Amino acid sequence: MRAFADGRELSRAELRDAPVHWPRPSVLDASLAALDGVGPKLAEAAAAAGIRTVGDVLLRFPHRHRDRQIQPLAALEPGSEGTVLVEVVGAKPRPFRRGRLSITSVKVGDESGSVRATWFNQPWVADKLERGTKLLITGKVSKKGMAVGEYEVVPGAEAPGPRVLSPDQGGAAGGDVLDPPDPAPPAAGASAAGTLGSERSQSPRGDLMPIHPATGELPPRRIREWAEQAVRWAPNVIEGLPADLRVRRGLAGVADAVSAAHFPLSLEESERARERIAFEELFLYQAVLATRKRSHRVARPAPRLSAPGELVGRWLDSLPFEPTGGQLEAFDDVDGDLGSGEPMQRLLMGEVGSGKTVVALYAMLRALEAGFQAVLMAPTEVLAEQHAATLDKLLGAESISFALLTGATPAATRKRALGQLASGELGLAVGTHALIEPDVKFARLAVSVVDEQHRFGVKQRRALDSKGVEGMAPHVLHMTATPIPRTLSLTAYGDLDTTSLRELPAGRQPVETRLIAENERAGAYEFVRGQLRAGRQAFVVCPLVSESEKVQGKAAEVEAERLAAGELRDFRVGVLHGQMPSAVKAAAMAAFVAGETDVLVATTVIEVGVDVPNATLMLIEGAERFGVSQLHQLRGRVGRGQHASVCLLFGDAKGGMARRRLHAIEREHDGFKLAEVDLSLRGEGEILGTRQSGLPRFAVADLPDDTPTLVTAREEALALLRRYGSLEDPALGPLLEAARRRFGAGAADPIAL
Repeated sequence: MRAFADGRELSRAELRDAPVHWPRPSVLDASLAALDGVGPKLAEAAAAAGIRTVGDVLLRFPHRHRDRQIQPLAALEPGSEGTVLVEVVGAKPRPFRRGRLSITSVKVGDESGSVRATWFNQPWVADKLERGTKLLITGKVSKKGMAVGEYEVVPGAEAPGPRVLSPDQGGAAGGDVLDPPDPAPPAAGASAAGTLGSERSQSPRGDLMPIHPATGELPPRRIREWAEQAVRWAPNVIEGLPADLRVRRGLAGVADAVSAAHFPLSLEESERARERIAFEELFLYQAVLATRKRSHRVARPAPRLSAPGELVGRWLDSLPFEPTGGQLEAFDDVDGDLGSGEPMQRLLMGEVGSGKTVVALYAMLRALEAGFQAVLMAPTEVLAEQHAATLDKLLGAESISFALLTGATPAATRKRALGQLASGELGLAVGTHALIEPDVKFARLAVSVVDEQHRFGVKQRRALDSKGVEGMAPHVLHMTATPIPRTLSLTAYGDLDTTSLRELPAGRQPVETRLIAENERAGAYEFVRGQLRAGRQAFVVCPLVSESEKVQGKAAEVEAERLAAGELRDFRVGVLHGQMPSAVKAAAMAAFVAGETDVLVATTVIEVGVDVPNATLMLIEGAERFGVSQLHQLRGRVGRGQHASVCLLFGDAKGGMARRRLHAIEREHDGFKLAEVDLSLRGEGEILGTRQSGLPRFAVADLPDDTPTLVTAREEALALLRRYGSLEDPALGPLLEAARRRFGAGAADPIAL
């Protein structure tokens, strides 16, 4: 057996003498007040930062460590940074201001010399700088003195050099390191796969100072002081990794890893601790997803549909195009799900125009020919209406009636449709959230398709799920036109099976994308006018509906008026946005589809589902305000006909992030590659949008950088599920209990997707 990071072989005596400790996880729920130095104000600031218990402190891992080996003042060269132990030798300073800058300066020294130490914008420091005060300072030296980056007041320090504080100094010291009284022994079995050895049974020490994520009211120094006390309770953290997994992968016990993550003896040990904790986090979350997915599927059966029949075959033969290879693979995935007897929960990802609706209709027709019903739900009226028009075209000669239910559906039409759905006379419905209202009932609903499913809440999706055949769950096909990076598909959507459509149907035109500077705007409009004179049509997308005093940006209504009176005065200009009455929106869209308007100025309401083959121009105002994936979605509204198409981006690309986004969309046309770019630029939380509340906040794991670890963790979790049939098996130890404590009480419980 080897030590945690240095690989030192542990002796039999060390392993034999390691005391056994049974974790008591409940002690980690102790209030922060159990630690020294926690008053009401600090407790309030800590709570705002998500730190309420001793366990929260242990999970507040430092984001880096600084070498704090103490040096004599005389050893620091100008321009270098270092840590010194000094004493205030000058008079107590008075802060003064230079413009907006607050400056506090005092003379400090050690046995080797003296220097003037300066704090910027920290006037409160002056009260602590009495003559004779001992300070541990980290800063940068120049000819003018030392600019203080971090400091600590060190009571009773005698001389420069590393120190180990005694236990009774722990709460007040806020200093280097301390030995806690009666340190708890390592967790049971910790040395089976790896341990920090006898050194780790001592407490935080060494020359590496942890820098914890902090807030304005909660400095890193304060969190470090709490962590120095809290690590004595680390052996009570539940070990989430099964013993055989830890042994096979050479992973240390969680208690050792937690202690080393805060107070490592070396940078190597710090990295090993980070890797170990990151793996456990990702493993536990994958275990949660696997358990949730399995629980949902066994909770209620789904209608078992037989192989595709005559109706589906006839429809496929009638299509005016050959399905792509990706669509054929998707048909196979759907067939497998529908015939399993377990409810399908599949996410269909596809590029704009990749043919997701064809796959959706395939699934719905499978239900209809088996004597069941099917429904397609979209987040907006515009998208629902576009789906209805698309289905009407795709059904061709098949005389299959369907209902369109939205907020704009006339009362008499709606009443008739509800009666036909409840009786089973009508087998297919398309609509918005109007489909999930209480008075909408289905006789035999077997397949539900939810488009842009991330725009619906859990309760809305659950409401649709409840409308299935009594005692059974409907099959659900989720669709999204936003390609999802692999990292997110394994986390935010890890409880769904996934199918990707990467091929574009034959005939789709590539869309040239150009970033237009403000001084090039006149030339860009001349190009647009030329295209419009040639009979083409154009979209103009604005980030706002109407003018706002708080937000600077083009407004759809104002821009439509401006263009109609200015650059595009010789053409017919329409406007469309989500705040318009349903009938007005429908009329505006219909006029553009029919070619009665040449230019449609709109908000992102046209982001998905709009199909106008003659539209070859997409102008996006304020492009820097949109994410990469959203820009790609908008660009996909053109290039759907036989003519070459162009997307013009008007935006301020001065900011570094905006410049990278706009240049990425300009040079890359693969939506899946752009999704990875978007993730790397913005991070997982922001890119998820409305789905982000379903993604855990990992304490250490950093996605997408830790994607290889994520993939490995997922493979391990699924292998255990296949081997044991359930992750509740006693042989796996408290795996799911650790997951519940880490990600919430109901983390591994079945939910409605």
